[in-house]
Amino acid sequence: MRIAILSRKKSLYSTKRLIEAAEARGHSVRVLDHLHCFMDITSDKPSIHYKTEEFDPHEFDAVIPRIGASVTFYGTAVVRQFEMMNVYSVNESVAISRSRDKLRSLQLLSRKNIGIPATAFAHSPDDIDGLLREVGGTPCVIKLLEGTQGIGVVLAETKKAAESVIQAFMGLKSNILVQEFIAEAGGADLRCFVVGGKVIAAMQRQAPEGEFRSNIHRGGSATLVKLTAAERRTAANAAKAMGLNVCGVDLLRSDRGPLVMEVNSSPGLEGIEKATGKDIAGLIIEFIESNAAPKKNKTKGRG
Repeated sequence: MRIAILSRKKSLYSTKRLIEAAEARGHSVRVLDHLHCFMDITSDKPSIHYKTEEFDPHEFDAVIPRIGASVTFYGTAVVRQFEMMNVYSVNESVAISRSRDKLRSLQLLSRKNIGIPATAFAHSPDDIDGLLREVGGTPCVIKLLEGTQGIGVVLAETKKAAESVIQAFMGLKSNILVQEFIAEAGGADLRCFVVGGKVIAAMQRQAPEGEFRSNIHRGGSATLVKLTAAERRTAANAAKAMGLNVCGVDLLRSDRGPLVMEVNSSPGLEGIEKATGKDIAGLIIEFIESNAAPKKNKTKGRG
């Protein structure tokens, strides 16, 4: 098979591992920096140009999007163009966009009755007391909708602190979510790696002392963890709700069962492979081998 990986750098761990796994199985791989692609959207012959090169629609059998959050708009446009050219995409453009919109993704999860922390959203709350009351008061977590890797996430331990943070974000014209703080999680969350609707690996991420965010980028540690049946089911259902074939689902263990914090459409492979010892990249390539086919994208670039 001929596989394209949309990634900013070949040297990134996840990209390197996908290249190694694909080549070990006899596939040819090419890494394309999606920001250097431009598109001809002509209806009778949609095409993609990379720097000075134009691709034949049949040059690739599958594309693996590794789209960073900061370039979601342009990255998903490139994925959509591949879909219009009938190239199979591991994660489709609509699903990526859906998962990147924190508010939209939580609304979709809620509609499917998948557990999430109590969450409130407002543009200009005149009643901050009411907003806090909806999430069970303080402490509470305040999140920027555009934040990633724990950036733009604040734990407000008192009502006064919550009011100050909310007012500050509103003053910057930023969209925010306010969520209940799950104290019983103890600064830990579960990263469940889902491929083809099944949880293939999981790790527990623990926040360092004095920190509540467990992101590895923020100094969190990762260890192998055994999931309960409910946690596996929740992770698989969350991936299905987003429409993602490959994703990382972040769960919190709460007194009322597993709660979904986020669904990541471009999850990193380094932490999960090192914590579990599993060949995650290889399992992704195996999924592509079993599923890639022309015109198999559900949205066919219409998203």
